[in-house]
Amino acid sequence: MSENLTRLNKYLSEAGFCSRRQADRLIDAGRVTINDVIPEMGTKVALEDVVKVDGEIISSRKEDFVYLAFNKPVGIVCTTDTRVEKNNIIDYINYPKRIFPIGRLDKPSEGLILLTDDGDIVNKILRASNNHEKEYIVTVDLPISQTFIERMAGGIYIEDLGKRTKKCEVKKIDRFTFSIILTQGLNRQIRRMCEYLNYEVQTLKRVRIMNIKLDSPLGKYRELSKEEFKTLSDLISDSKKTFEAHQNSERKYRR
Repeated sequence: MSENLTRLNKYLSEAGFCSRRQADRLIDAGRVTINDVIPEMGTKVALEDVVKVDGEIISSRKEDFVYLAFNKPVGIVCTTDTRVEKNNIIDYINYPKRIFPIGRLDKPSEGLILLTDDGDIVNKILRASNNHEKEYIVTVDLPISQTFIERMAGGIYIEDLGKRTKKCEVKKIDRFTFSIILTQGLNRQIRRMCEYLNYEVQTLKRVRIMNIKLDSPLGKYRELSKEEFKTLSDLISDSKKTFEAHQNSERKYRR
């Protein structure tokens, strides 16, 4: 047997099938086989092995990766499970290659979301996502007060999650509209923060992810430029170093 072994989740990621996190879920659900045998988590794959997901052979990739910036409309769901959700992002875009979204954007929200077939970059972005800026434009149902701006910026305790949101940058745009820059991605975070202060979100649009800005028409996508991808890669690299330094520091402290 070949000595060139790759962990199964990494193999699926590098093949452009899904992210490592999604691969772990597929493996755990018993939907992945190696040579028609359901493997254990952490199993490694040799060059001569045949890997399948739901009976479909997954080949190691040979072409360049795809990186897209998509302006998601309201009502589209950020899932790759086309069997479950009718209005899913994959069927909507109908891209000729298998791609998947990096992170999520709620169904009632619109705006920028990145998609790719590079599972490794998804893993890097999600692993260090608490350092990445995401900017949103939000309209609410009540006039925005200075108290609202200050409390949103200072952090809101979300009871059902048992944690306070990180401090963030919030600016009033007009009577009912504000911009907010987050560096964390809690589920329905902005909506929950507003609800805590008795405001209801009317519209929510993501206009930036790190260095990538929303500039495509609603429902359309474009490829990232070389310059955008280089800057994105640098940001991810810096975040990875920060993440690893933090982990090393924690390990030292525990000793």
